Amino acid sequence: MDKDKTERIRLLNDRFRRSGIGGDIFITSGIQDLGEEAKREVASKVSQFDQFDHDNDPHGEHDFGAFDHAGQRMFWKIDYYNADMMSGSEDPSDPEVTKRVLTIMLASEY
Repeated sequence: MDKDKTERIRLLNDRFRRSGIGGDIFITSGIQDLGEEAKREVASKVSQFDQFDHDNDPHGEHDFGAFDHAGQRMFWKIDYYNADMMSGSEDPSDPEVTKRVLTIMLASEY
């Protein structure tokens, strides 16, 4: 993928993760079971996540993260779908043809 598209994907992912603009956010049952306060804290950690490195972000798209919260490992992942959500997006750098889905989960649910 070319450098400009990767940069655009990264910017769109960061905006989405921080604001919810550009897609849908889902939490797993394990996150739901943590309770309201913990869900808010986990969501805040996802939106503020900045610990990207080659291991968790090999393509430079800022589409995955992992962190610890209250003694548990958490994962979050952004996937790219076409507008009708029936298949993957052909161009994740184009918000007109891409719907993003952010899933927040316990690592044990992966």
